[in-house]
Amino acid sequence: MTADMVAPAWMHEQITAEEYESWSEEQCAGIEIVDGMVVLSPSASKRHNRVARILANALDAAAGPEWNADTDFDVRLQDVPLTNRCPDVVVYRADTIDITPTRPEHVLLVAEVVSPGSETTDRIVKVDQYAKAGIGFYWRIEQAATGVPLVYTYVLDPATQTYRDGDVFTGVLKVAAPFPVEIDLGQI
Repeated sequence: MTADMVAPAWMHEQITAEEYESWSEEQCAGIEIVDGMVVLSPSASKRHNRVARILANALDAAAGPEWNADTDFDVRLQDVPLTNRCPDVVVYRADTIDITPTRPEHVLLVAEVVSPGSETTDRIVKVDQYAKAGIGFYWRIEQAATGVPLVYTYVLDPATQTYRDGDVFTGVLKVAAPFPVEIDLGQI
């Protein structure tokens, strides 16, 4: 940033849910809100987007009519201070498709595809935020050097509001919960 460039005021001040809801779709694209502060999200790579899309498609096909799986929309974790995250994949109740904002009680599972620059956020920060919000399942996808991703699964312990480690998958992901699904990770 040069001396002539000044970041907009909204990048330096906490915003409220009401203010955020008044913003246009273009203003909300590529950002998350954490504790009321705007956090810029870099554009994802083609591989990152492909992993998220294939995972969402497989989850959507396996989820049955009660659940949808989609990518690229906000989940409102809390109103005050405002925290909106945009998980790479979200499995949510189908009957909430037209309800905005999507809230944790609508969400069954979130998945994050770890990319360069998002390691700490996806491995530590978001895990804690999603658990405290009460989202039942968290999956973290690591893009391994072999080309076949690793999927780390976590299950919420409601008593402690923390995730317990689940299984780690490479090659084929096969789980019974939150619903039966089998995904060939080699196709990604």
